[in-house]
Amino acid sequence: MQCSAKDVFTGWLNDKIHSAFTGGAQATTSPNEGGHFSAWDGYITGTNVEIFPYKKIIQKWRTTEFGPDDEDSLVELFFTYKDDHTLVTITHTNIPDGQGDRYKKGWKEHYFSFMKKYFDK
Repeated sequence: MQCSAKDVFTGWLNDKIHSAFTGGAQATTSPNEGGHFSAWDGYITGTNVEIFPYKKIIQKWRTTEFGPDDEDSLVELFFTYKDDHTLVTITHTNIPDGQGDRYKKGWKEHYFSFMKKYFDK
């Protein structure tokens, strides 16, 4: 994305910006470790596990599609700034059986495509 790592990082942890770069779906975020968040009008919920300013965010993460006995999954976001753009890399683990392809597609269609449009302005 044509912006700084700080822009994307702080946007991820900001209600208004997170909502905007996901196409307008409501998000409630927290900039603090241990803080709770929700995105996509409550479809996604979780907790910030670790925050390394402008470099990395680790979150416990789940959707309304997780069963009551499913453990939270883990999302690790890495922000790398180089040559006037930021690369965001995501690792999403501990996904319930049979749901991995759905979330892989969802990250591309409902996050990264919108984020690119938002941050490349």
